[in-house]
Amino acid sequence: MTITLEQADRLLATRPPAVPGQLDAAQTAGRNGYPLPARPWNGLTVLDACCCAGGAGMGYYLAGYDVVGIDVTDRPRYPFPFIQGDAVEYVRVHGHEYDLIHASWPCQHYTALTRGTNRKRRKTYPDLIGPGREAMLATGRPYVIENVPGAPLRPDLTLCGTQFGRPFLRHRVFEIHGWFAMQPQHQRHRDRVRGYRHGVRHPGGYLAIYGDGGDKASVPEIQAAFRMWWTDVREELTEAIPPAYTHHIGEQATDQIRAARMGATV
Repeated sequence: MTITLEQADRLLATRPPAVPGQLDAAQTAGRNGYPLPARPWNGLTVLDACCCAGGAGMGYYLAGYDVVGIDVTDRPRYPFPFIQGDAVEYVRVHGHEYDLIHASWPCQHYTALTRGTNRKRRKTYPDLIGPGREAMLATGRPYVIENVPGAPLRPDLTLCGTQFGRPFLRHRVFEIHGWFAMQPQHQRHRDRVRGYRHGVRHPGGYLAIYGDGGDKASVPEIQAAFRMWWTDVREELTEAIPPAYTHHIGEQATDQIRAARMGATV
């Protein structure tokens, strides 16, 4: 079930009074019935654009944000207030209403699926990074754009699962605007990705979280590695941003957004 912006506003307005830093256990379940953990609420809101199943959204939720997602496709397993619609247009019209905007514009245009001999496939996938960035800049709000290595982003931050002690690589690049993100140390990968290559199975300590077959990670393995228990749809899991990434980002952004807001009122 999708909801309108007005319904999302009413849903968020029904929460009991709280102060930033207070442990928030008021929202015991998401819109899909998944039990949401208590977390320290920071009093800020984030728009999760092109939200898919909510990997990024969960990270921001755990960092203390109230999350609203938007996607052109209905996402019944998304655990937070959700709006179905054009994300770029929504950012243009409503982006300024949020404290932070996160956007995971479609990445297929820049993946291996559309490189080399598959380059002609690019025409079948939308390239929304340029229009999306323009819309985000126009809001005057701090933002985060996430995509795969090779996408035309300013590489302000690069994250990998090994930085969070997780059994996968999944490098993702983030363009940061309106605040500054610290880059965690990225140590050398000390194992290989498990799976078949040229008909030979190679054991390894890292999971292959893409596609299907060839000894790639199973749905339960991905759920456990990402800590995304609220969806068991393989496509949603393989396209997800691990919540650990945006939890890290959200915690850093919080203090800077608050400080900027306080400075504006002095």
